Amino acid sequence: MPAKITTYRPSLIAGEQLGLRYALALPQTTLAGQRGEQLGRRSGSSVDFQDYRDYQPGDDLRHIDWNAYARTDQLTVKLFREEVQPHLDLILDTSGSMALTDSPKAETLHQLAAIFATAAGNARCSQSVWMTGEGFQRVANDNQPPSAWGDIPLGNAIPFEEAYSLLPPRLRRQGIRVVLSDLFWPGNPLPTLRKLTEGAASVILVQLLAPEDLEPPQPGNVRLEDSETGETLSLYIDTTIRENYRKTLQRLQQSWDDAARQTGAKLITVIAGNAAAAVRSLEEHNALEPA
Repeated sequence: MPAKITTYRPSLIAGEQLGLRYALALPQTTLAGQRGEQLGRRSGSSVDFQDYRDYQPGDDLRHIDWNAYARTDQLTVKLFREEVQPHLDLILDTSGSMALTDSPKAETLHQLAAIFATAAGNARCSQSVWMTGEGFQRVANDNQPPSAWGDIPLGNAIPFEEAYSLLPPRLRRQGIRVVLSDLFWPGNPLPTLRKLTEGAASVILVQLLAPEDLEPPQPGNVRLEDSETGETLSLYIDTTIRENYRKTLQRLQQSWDDAARQTGAKLITVIAGNAAAAVRSLEEHNALEPA
């Protein structure tokens, strides 16, 4: 059963309150936004040119660099001082495995999303919050505090990597990208992760696992349902199946470790159900810092 949307507003509020203590840790590599913050304290026009980025539909045509287009046949736009600030693209996996009944993952997903968004504000970052569906879409009111966000439906989205192929999020170049997901994706994660890291200042993968994800069911007859496809399977759990489960989970973790290492992403695994412990882990891995 998909998780109910209405039960998680308190989780956003709690996460927002906890996030007030933290700031998003900005990467040491030079961000356009960091330059903009420093220059913004000096005297000068608010329309001083600072940087370039690729053209995206909806950009002001007056900011297109036509000279660069003549040289490269690529559309680029000029960025000005008010546009070059650190930016967080927060990407939420709302597929079925994140919405299991009696699992703490849905609650912790909302809490961590609110924590990261609030910490981004403390770091003077702008933000966009994306969720999976039939492709990616923005969370309503995502430029407001998390307690004012629109609903985040869980359980009805197509799998993350399918959504990314169908309609990827419009991610800001040289932005900070944070993915909140259990990372239970079939197949090799490397192709999707390469797309996620392309053009980013940094990418943080926060793998959110429930305690029951770490251990297979106890021996006995069980009926399993694939949370992504709805397919069911009845089987008897014995020691061999339990050991195979652990090995499969280990292979999954190794595939993500390898993909993160190859793409320069940071992988952090946290356990759902204890937001405070998860935040401590994020701080230890330099994703968050005291405000």
